[in-house]
Amino acid sequence: MTSLGPLAGITIVDLTRVLAGPYCSMMLCDLGARVIKVERPGVGDDSRHIGPFIEEKSAYFISLNRGKESIALDLKAVEDRALFEGLLGHADILIENYRPGTMDKLGYSFDDLHARFPRLIYAQVSGFGDTGPLRERPAYDLVVQAMGGVMSLTGQPGGSPTRVGTSVGDLAAGMFACAGINAALFQREKTGTASKIDVSMLDSQVAILENAIARYQATGEIPTALGSRHPSITPFDSFETQDGNLVIAAGNDGLFRALCKCIGREELFTNPDYESNASRTANQAELKRTLEETLQTKATKAWLGILAEAKVPSGPIQNVAEVLGHPQTLARNMVVQVDEPGLENFCVAGNPIKISGVEDPSSRAAAPELDANREALIREFGL
Repeated sequence: MTSLGPLAGITIVDLTRVLAGPYCSMMLCDLGARVIKVERPGVGDDSRHIGPFIEEKSAYFISLNRGKESIALDLKAVEDRALFEGLLGHADILIENYRPGTMDKLGYSFDDLHARFPRLIYAQVSGFGDTGPLRERPAYDLVVQAMGGVMSLTGQPGGSPTRVGTSVGDLAAGMFACAGINAALFQREKTGTASKIDVSMLDSQVAILENAIARYQATGEIPTALGSRHPSITPFDSFETQDGNLVIAAGNDGLFRALCKCIGREELFTNPDYESNASRTANQAELKRTLEETLQTKATKAWLGILAEAKVPSGPIQNVAEVLGHPQTLARNMVVQVDEPGLENFCVAGNPIKISGVEDPSSRAAAPELDANREALIREFGL
């Protein structure tokens, strides 16, 4: 077992701030890359000033930037530009999430940099991408969730359009950028040529619409919010029990038969209204009422045991505290501690990408103070 990740030896100069870009570079850091965060002097990443705060430190910033280094540079100042360009000379990847056109004005477009640093991969994450009529418009998570269709699919039937509870507008873009960067590294190994990656937050929302696009293409009907249920698999929903709710995902005929048997309602499987997934979906409202008549006779915990024994995919609806304390979460090392000075037992989500032969430590290095690594970087790279 080695502590080095697959990206060990890769150096990233990270100009990103807030969420989409820092989430991308955090993933790359967890995979072994070195991330040098370039921030605005005196201010730093905007997320340094976003709560919640613990001992005057932003928990939000720490959770996204643990393990990175920081140097504060004004990219309009001659001396700081020289330092920045010196860093690029030692880097494999530059990531930025400015509005398109900003880096061009600074003289740091992909074409400008590619001429000087031909092996430097350039990754750009923006609201609407580097082309198109909305190219220069700013965007936040809420904007792209709304414009990308995700909000129209989220919430209860007939209710108001609802934002997904996590910032999937930013997170999806960060993950797609991470995938693009790794593909570009592989391409560079084969061809010796670096490329530019252009990831749009709006594009990323369109890319995760999956079944909604398929339904619209197949039926011509515009998909709407359905609550917890799946539009074309039944039963695949949340259900009321005697003391709460649970979810059941019986995704095929065999699982539906097992569900009916374990809850003592075997006659449902032979009912013509429920004999196939198509008929169950056509009659989903009545099937849900029928299943809940039985599920409401026992407590959630009791049914979860019965369903688990019958190998019917099911689970409790957990809050965040329950997720973080769950034995499966802990067994997978998905709660790790950050070695943040002055903060004891500060935990964040671990790395979901488990790779054989690569150690998955139970702790992560601290997030950097603003400009904390300036002198060390200048000495190391001879800047």
